[in-house]
Amino acid sequence: MRFILVAAAALFAVSATPAFAEGKQDFDLVNKTGYTIDKVFVSPSNSDDWEDDVLGRDVLDDGDKVHITFHRAAKSCKWDLKVVYSDAEQAEWDEFDLCEVSKITIRYNKKSGETSAVTE
Repeated sequence: MRFILVAAAALFAVSATPAFAEGKQDFDLVNKTGYTIDKVFVSPSNSDDWEDDVLGRDVLDDGDKVHITFHRAAKSCKWDLKVVYSDAEQAEWDEFDLCEVSKITIRYNKKSGETSAVTE
């Protein structure tokens, strides 16, 4: 794993400390698109705001993964995901049940031009 990101309940990146115990919504995001992802946004499904980029200054290269953790006080299970590629193209998904999902793998099909997300 190249780096670890911690998303607080407000989705601000913070360091993991005993005061910030992991939440049940934690998941690994795996990039299998063939492209670099510059930004990742995770927002509660009932929110109209994407909050901040959880990657901060980092990027998620093809083949890499990032472990995204939430403050255990985060109660929502349904979260939306948005990625922005280095060429500014983006993909969005709605209502991942992060209380049940531990891994999301993003893939891009060059023939169809579609990006998919598979959960585990």
